[in-house]
Amino acid sequence: METAVTLEHVSKRFPGVQALSGVSLEIAAGSCHALCGENGAGKSTLGKILAGLQAPDGGQVFVFGREVQFSSPHDALAAGIAMVHQELAFCENMSVAENLCLGSIPTRGGFVDREEMRNRASAQLAETGTMLDVDGRLGELSIGNRQMVQIAAAVGGGARIIVFDEPTSSLSQAEADRLYALIGRLKTRGVTCIFVSHRMPEIFALCDTVSVLRDGGHVATRPTSELTEAQLVELMIGRPLAEYLPVASDGPPGNEVLRAEALTSPGLFTDVSLSLRAGEVVGLAGLMGAGRSEVAAAIFGLDPESVGRIFVKGKAERIADPQDAIRLGIGFAPEDRKRQGLVLSQSALHNASLPTLNRLSRFSWINMAKERAQTSTLFNRLRVRTPSLDAVVAGLSGGNQQKVVLAKWLAAKPEVLILDEPTRGVDVGAKAEIHALIGELAAQGTAVLVISSELPEVLRLADRIIVLREGRVAGELARAAATQSALLRLMAGVA
Repeated sequence: METAVTLEHVSKRFPGVQALSGVSLEIAAGSCHALCGENGAGKSTLGKILAGLQAPDGGQVFVFGREVQFSSPHDALAAGIAMVHQELAFCENMSVAENLCLGSIPTRGGFVDREEMRNRASAQLAETGTMLDVDGRLGELSIGNRQMVQIAAAVGGGARIIVFDEPTSSLSQAEADRLYALIGRLKTRGVTCIFVSHRMPEIFALCDTVSVLRDGGHVATRPTSELTEAQLVELMIGRPLAEYLPVASDGPPGNEVLRAEALTSPGLFTDVSLSLRAGEVVGLAGLMGAGRSEVAAAIFGLDPESVGRIFVKGKAERIADPQDAIRLGIGFAPEDRKRQGLVLSQSALHNASLPTLNRLSRFSWINMAKERAQTSTLFNRLRVRTPSLDAVVAGLSGGNQQKVVLAKWLAAKPEVLILDEPTRGVDVGAKAEIHALIGELAAQGTAVLVISSELPEVLRLADRIIVLREGRVAGELARAAATQSALLRLMAGVA
C-alpha cells in the first residue's frame, strides 16, 4: 500500500517543554490513521507540523515520498494537506460563505462575486450534509455548527490528506454520525484521514491503524483490530486503567442549596425549574440547541435577559452578574474554555487564582507567596502539565487548559459547581481524574451540576438527570431508572 505520510525523527521544542522527541512513523494512503495519547503527548503538535502551522526543529517529513518543508498553511494546502482544528480557527465577524472562501474569494470585474461565493459555500456544506444560511454571521452559530463549517472548509478544498484534531468534541451525536459517514466517503475516494481523538469508540469504529504518543515520543503503531480498548489506554498512559468512569455515590443528598424556578430567556429556554442538593451530582442532558449551556449561564448571571427566581439555601437571591454568583458560592466552568473560561494572554498562575484574589490579598496587595502555594497544590492535585506556574495558559494543551479552569474553582471552594462539558477534548487519563474529582467534591458536600453530550458520562456520574428539549424540561430520571434509551427518547421527544 502506498504511504501518504512518513515522519523520520521529527522533533519540536517549545520554551520549557519538549513537545516531540524523534518521532518516526508511517501513515498509509487512503487509510484512517488515529493519533492517540494523553494531553501534552504531542498529537496536536504533530498535526500542526503536517498542516504547516509549525515547523519542526529536526527530522524530515515526506508526503507521498517527496520531502516537504512547509513555512505556512498555504504551503501545506498546495501539497494537498488540510486540518480541522480542535479549537475553532475562523473569523467570527464574517459570514459563513466568506469564511469558507477565505484565500480564494471569487471575483468578477474586480469586485467580489457574492453569488458565486454563496454557491461554493453551499456546495462545501452539502458535502458534509450540513444545511446552514451561508449569509449568516459565523459567530452567531452554535459551537457544533461552527465546527461543521470548519470541516466543510477542509473537505471542500479537495485535500488528499486531512488532519482531524478532536473533530467531534463540539458536535452533537447526530452531527458526529454525519462526520463518521463523511470520513467513510473520503476513504473510498482515496483521501487519507489522520484522526486525533480521545474517544475510544470512534477510534475503533473509524480507524484502521493507531499510533500512540507519550510525552512527545512514539510508543507504538498497531492495527486497531489487534488492540482492545484497555490495551490502547494502557499504551497511552503507561499504566493500567480498568475503569475511568467511577460509579456515582449511593449516599443520600443533603439539604437543598440551589433552586431555580421558571427560568426563562426569550428565544433560548422557557419555564425551566431545577434544584440541587448538597453532595448531589445532577446531570443536565439534551440535544445540541436544547438550552443546556444557556440555562447554566443564566444561573451564573451571564444572561441579562433571563427572568425567573433563584433561591440559594432557601433564600431568594438576585444574580445580576458572575460576581453575585461567586459571592453566593456558585462556580461555573463553561463549555468554551478559551473564550469564557480563561484569560489566554495571562499565566496559568494568574488564571487559577482569579476567583480567590480577595482571599489572597490584603489592603489591595496580593500575597504572591500564598498565591503560588495555593496554585502549586492544586496543579499537583490535578496533574497539570505546565513548564512553570508562569507559563502563558494559551500555550498549554487543551486538556491542561481545562484543568486550569477546574483548579480556579477548586480554589474558590464553591458550594455549587456547574460544569459544562468538563471532559471535552481531554484524554482518558485526565477524564479519569476529572470524574474522580467530581465524586470527591460531591462526597465533601458540593452540589455539582454536570452538562455533557456524552450520555455514558452522565449516566455513570449523575444521581439524577434532568432532560431539556427545545428549551423546556422534558423530564427527569433518577439514576436507578436512567438508561441511554430512556434519555434519548426524552431528548428526541419520542413517546
